[in-house]
Amino acid sequence: MTLDIKVPSPGESVTEVQVSRWLKNDGDFIEKDEEICEIDSDKATLAVAAEQAGILRIKIKEGVPVKVGEVIGSIDTAGQKPASVTGTTAGVPSGVAQERIEKTEVPVAASAASEKSYAYRVPSPAAAKLMREQNIDAGDINGTGKDSRITKTDALNALSEKPPLSKAVRNEERKRMSPLRKKLGERLVAVKNRTAMLTTFNEADMSAIIAVRKKYKDEFEKKYCVKLGFMSFFTRAVCLAIKEFPSVNAMIDGDDIVYHHYCEIGIAVSAPKGLMVPVLRNAGSMSMAQIETEIYRLAEKARLGTIAIDEMTDGTFTITNGGIFGSMLSTPILNPPQSAILGMHNIVERPVAVNGKVEIRPIMYIALSYDHRIIDGRESVGFLVKVKEFLENPLKMAGESNETAGSLLGLNG
Repeated sequence: MTLDIKVPSPGESVTEVQVSRWLKNDGDFIEKDEEICEIDSDKATLAVAAEQAGILRIKIKEGVPVKVGEVIGSIDTAGQKPASVTGTTAGVPSGVAQERIEKTEVPVAASAASEKSYAYRVPSPAAAKLMREQNIDAGDINGTGKDSRITKTDALNALSEKPPLSKAVRNEERKRMSPLRKKLGERLVAVKNRTAMLTTFNEADMSAIIAVRKKYKDEFEKKYCVKLGFMSFFTRAVCLAIKEFPSVNAMIDGDDIVYHHYCEIGIAVSAPKGLMVPVLRNAGSMSMAQIETEIYRLAEKARLGTIAIDEMTDGTFTITNGGIFGSMLSTPILNPPQSAILGMHNIVERPVAVNGKVEIRPIMYIALSYDHRIIDGRESVGFLVKVKEFLENPLKMAGESNETAGSLLGLNG
């Protein structure tokens, strides 16, 4: 009996996907419920599992667009599982077994090579200097010195034989753009064309947060089994600042402005498939530990390609952290239909004026991109200033009745 493998639907609005990767080869025996391939849509990656055991027959190659419901392969359920191979390579694919056998073979010249002197094919100091400067590999030179040692003359001869740069091979590689990256590109271009996007900047002295993390990070990790990062402080600061500037958390729907009286904070994550933005549900009511735990969980799922579509939808505000890649300053692009996005950057020690004196402080530049159609300059600047105040004095985020950093973090200190 032959069982068709059809493309499952990743979501209601998705009609076309792409087979991004076959996890098994054509002709392989697969077990029931074993994952056999990955499907990419413009929103997420979906793993397809075998409904029955049998021999896999692949119909659609990797990278080819297919429609939802289309047959991409089949399973011959009458196929039998191959018998185990006896010997030291049992259960190992033939190619891998052969590779292992080849690696265990001892070269004929091994014993002879072990008798060569320490200078065998070793460049002289003058030759080594020339080879470093001219990027010449020792494997490309036959030494003419004693015990085949590479001399300066050998290096000069190799240099003269090296082809000019103009004749160097220039390789190219062409890959089909994934549906996820293609859709992301379309959305980013649409944002630039359909919104009145503007960016305002500020800077935050991170001394207080760094001190809190240094003091409580071990206790926090021991209690909650997750590291205390900067993102929980930023998420808490954003949720509190939104209460004073609700338009930053709003969106345009036709002729209406929709104000969200809750915080669904998207956290931009760089994943192998492209940029993904998992959403923290009801982030305004989360504790610092809950924020860190949920960020870790969602980020791992995004990187592994197992995140669900409903975990990346309906966000009301986004935070992106280019600082982890070393970015000093940037103008983040809006994540539609949201109206604002906060950009974090790297922390650099800079000279600043403190009480009339110059001090070296860890400073982070922060940026808020916003849709000027519904967010005025006063609101955007005021929001960013409020975020700055919370970051520079994190105890303000604990509330009037909770005035210690330990209580802010859910600790006893």
